[in-house]
Amino acid sequence: MKKKHVIIVGAGASGLMAGIMAARNGAAVTILEQNEKPGKKINATGNGRCNYTNLAMPENAYRGEHPEFVQEALAQFSVSDTIEFFKELGIYPLDRKGYLYPRSGQAQSVTEVLCMEAANLGVKIKTNEKVVSVEKVVSSQKKTNGFRVLTEGWHYEGDALILANGSRASAISGSDGSGYELAKKLGHHIVPVWPALTALKCKGNFFKTWSGVRTEGKITLFSEGKPVVTEQGELQLTDYGVSGIPVFQISRYAVRNIKEGRDAEITIDFMPELSADEFRELLLKRKRTCPYKNDRELLIGLFPEKLIRIFAGQKDLVRAVKSLTLTVTDSLSFAQAQVCSGGVDTREIHSRTMESRKCRNLYITGELLDIDGTCGGYNLQWAWSSGTAAGVHAAADI
Repeated sequence: MKKKHVIIVGAGASGLMAGIMAARNGAAVTILEQNEKPGKKINATGNGRCNYTNLAMPENAYRGEHPEFVQEALAQFSVSDTIEFFKELGIYPLDRKGYLYPRSGQAQSVTEVLCMEAANLGVKIKTNEKVVSVEKVVSSQKKTNGFRVLTEGWHYEGDALILANGSRASAISGSDGSGYELAKKLGHHIVPVWPALTALKCKGNFFKTWSGVRTEGKITLFSEGKPVVTEQGELQLTDYGVSGIPVFQISRYAVRNIKEGRDAEITIDFMPELSADEFRELLLKRKRTCPYKNDRELLIGLFPEKLIRIFAGQKDLVRAVKSLTLTVTDSLSFAQAQVCSGGVDTREIHSRTMESRKCRNLYITGELLDIDGTCGGYNLQWAWSSGTAAGVHAAADI
């Protein structure tokens, strides 16, 4: 019996996983990758160490117009399934407070074991093959359709097509968002795509003063005077605004507010362990103990010198420390973002199989969909889970 031929566009995390799962389920698989090597984004994740999943799964780990969309795929291929899958391939997990990394400390290990498994299963990975268009090919009985995929130098025909060629995020070559256009031409609506997990540009005249400071703090995003989201952790203060993991976590909301015409303001609490009243009392106690100190000198030992210079120049010292307010003007570029928010509207995709509701035998995975995870391995877990769902079901009998 002739094998079902599955073509996958993109040899990133979800594409490689989809290829492996399709091949394990009896399909002949061809993966088309426009870069010279597969897995370039995987190799760059986690500063080259690859936080490939997370033991915790909080309710707000995934965002999008319909974040509940992830539930079926994650149930079919869970975190524990991911851990066992990679153990079988040779990745021994290193647990850092629930964040899992390969014991080797190298993201490249993850890419290598995926490529070895794909090769063992007979998956063909064609590199330097940029897809320029996709055409539906309807059978004579008009009951099923296949696809003709055209690259810059060749064409491929298959029974099922998986779009797994990622988002516009990252400076890595090939992160051009071409998958959105392919999906659009096949009938899909694209939720506007903007940078996420990125730093924020803000209005301010003291950024050169605080540039380079790393400090603990709590940051809250407000829109139209109402709090939207709050995160806490190490902030990185820059010459254009703010960065750091807490900023990354709120960035998708700030950016979408701005792009959709709403205001976005952030307040920073530089001493979240104390309330405003407790902090005021701390300053009074320090003043009683050392009455010879001025405002600047009272803050020595509490904050870095660069921050003290800014706080001491404010009219209300407590307010400056506990709720410094900045107006967000923009984010860094797509090239400097870890992921994107927006993408293919998930209402047009079957959540169990990742198959399109608009086009039979078309499957869409990973970052192309309107799903983005928070920092901590969640975006890669989504790639593994959505890629598995697509690969298994794309390989099923026509």
